[in-house]
Amino acid sequence: MDRALIFDCDGVLGDTELYGHLPAFNQMWKKLGVPWQWSTEQYGEKLKIGGGKERMASLFADADFCARVPVPESDQERKSLILRWHKEKTAIYEGIINSGKIPGRPGIRRLAEEAGKAGWKLAVASTSAPAAVQAVLNHAVGKELAREFLVLSGDIVPAKKPAPDIYELALSRLGLPASKCVAVEDSRNGMLAALGAHIAVLVTLSAYTQKEDFHEAALVVDSLGDPGGPKCAVLASHGPHSVGDYVTLKDVAGLLQP
Repeated sequence: MDRALIFDCDGVLGDTELYGHLPAFNQMWKKLGVPWQWSTEQYGEKLKIGGGKERMASLFADADFCARVPVPESDQERKSLILRWHKEKTAIYEGIINSGKIPGRPGIRRLAEEAGKAGWKLAVASTSAPAAVQAVLNHAVGKELAREFLVLSGDIVPAKKPAPDIYELALSRLGLPASKCVAVEDSRNGMLAALGAHIAVLVTLSAYTQKEDFHEAALVVDSLGDPGGPKCAVLASHGPHSVGDYVTLKDVAGLLQP
């Protein structure tokens, strides 16, 4: 079957921004002796910027940060510092994921398994570091199913979300037109990236995206839900039929463009 289900990573496979990335950034700075910490609210604002390295780089224009932390003068020195921070942060983040403290979000494994058995292609399209994305995917769906995924992540494209680059690359690698794919996202930037590649979007809200605008999405739920587990609440739907207590593959197929 020439169809594909493409998942974002952070906020979709697991609620990793609040419980993984934020503490990893703060632990990294503490470990390296950098007198800086992001509050929950500050990090929420930084999520409007696509990519962890890019979020850290934005601090060089922050007067409060520059008053506390010596900032290198040359662009090359700044780039090297960001890479050092990012490498250490990624290692800490992978440790948090591998500890099992952040469970996969409801319905992720179930829906991926259902799609795989039905012959759908599976993919992850994320701007996070490759090793981190693989760790989250392994934990969310299991290592065996994770092997069936095309994983596109990190600096694999020039422009990060909300630019459509990562999704355009996914379509190319999958060998499918946008009309045969559905993207699962949790943020407006992610939704815009998928829509920019003309892919229908299913939004599952995460901790940091409750108040974002998703009126262009085909379906918006608070989670995918699971039988006998958390039920999903449908917040907006433009599909041909109603969604029950959990999102099924039939619901997803109904989002495909004519």
